[in-house]
Amino acid sequence: MQQFDVVVVGGGVAGLTAGLIGARLGRSTLVLEAVMPGGHLGSIVKIEDFPGFPEGVAGYDLGPMIQEQAASAGAEFQMIELQSLAAKDGGWRIATGDGEIQAKAVIVATGSSNRLLGVPGEERLVGKGVSHCASCDGPMLKGKKVIVVGAGDSGLQEALTLAEYAGEVLVLHQSAESTAQEAYQKRVREQSKIKVQGNTVIEEILGDSVVTGVRVRENGSTREIAADAVFVYAGLQPNAGFLQGIADRDAAGRVRTDIWMRSSAKGIFAAGDVRADSASQAVTAAGDGATAAMAADRYLKGLV
Repeated sequence: MQQFDVVVVGGGVAGLTAGLIGARLGRSTLVLEAVMPGGHLGSIVKIEDFPGFPEGVAGYDLGPMIQEQAASAGAEFQMIELQSLAAKDGGWRIATGDGEIQAKAVIVATGSSNRLLGVPGEERLVGKGVSHCASCDGPMLKGKKVIVVGAGDSGLQEALTLAEYAGEVLVLHQSAESTAQEAYQKRVREQSKIKVQGNTVIEEILGDSVVTGVRVRENGSTREIAADAVFVYAGLQPNAGFLQGIADRDAAGRVRTDIWMRSSAKGIFAAGDVRADSASQAVTAAGDGATAAMAADRYLKGLV
C-alpha cells in the first residue's frame, strides 16, 4: 500500500498549489485528480485576474503550468478518482479504483460542479444542446442563437466566449442585476451580440432530440424563446459528499474551516471552492492551497 505524508484530493488551482508547497516543504505529497489538471478552469478560455499574466491566461494552460512546477518540486500525481475516505492507523485511508493509499494528512481541494437548474428537459438534452462548456461547444454554433443561464462571473465570461462564434447570445438570470465583476459587465455591454435580461426564470428546456428553445417566466407570465443551445451557469455545488459524517459542512455542503484551512476532522484540511466562505476565484484558491499545505506541515510537526 502506498503511504504519503500528505495526499491532496483534487487537481485544480488549490490542489496543485497545495501539492507544490507540500513538496517544497519536504513532505511526500501525492495529488489525486479524476479529470484534468486545473479542474473546471480547464474550460475557461481566458482568466484575466490571475497575477503575473497581464494579457490573461487560458485555464487549460494555467493548470499544467502549476502541475509542472509542483512535479519539479517533487510532488507525485495520479489520475484517479477517490472512492472513500476513512480514519485508519492515526491517519486517513483513501480508497481508489487502483487500491488504497495511507495519508498522515489530507487536503481536500475537490472544488465544485455546475449546479443543475432542475427543470424538465435539462438532463435529457445534455450533449444535445445543453452544455456547461462554451469553449468546447461554441465552435459548433457559428451564426446560431444561444442562451446563457446565469449572469455571474462564469455566465458572462462564457457569454463573451460564445459571442466569438454565435450570431446572438441571450443571457437570462433571475435577479434584477448581474452579480459579475464590473470588468465583465462592461465588456458585455460593449459586445453587440450579447443581450442580458434579468427577472427571468427558466421553467423548461424545449426540444425532442435537440434543444429548440426554453420556456421562461417573466413578470408573471410565461413565453417561449427559440434557441439552438442552452449553456447553464446557475451556480456551483461543492464536491464534498464523501466527507459526510467526517467533517463539518455548512448548509450548502461546503467544508467549514478555520484560517489555517483546518476542518473539524483532525488531519483534514480544505482549500478552494469546496471550502465554506471561499471567494471562488483562482487567485484565492491558490492562496488557500498554499495555506493548507503549510498548515498540514505544521500539523505533522505537532505544532497545531
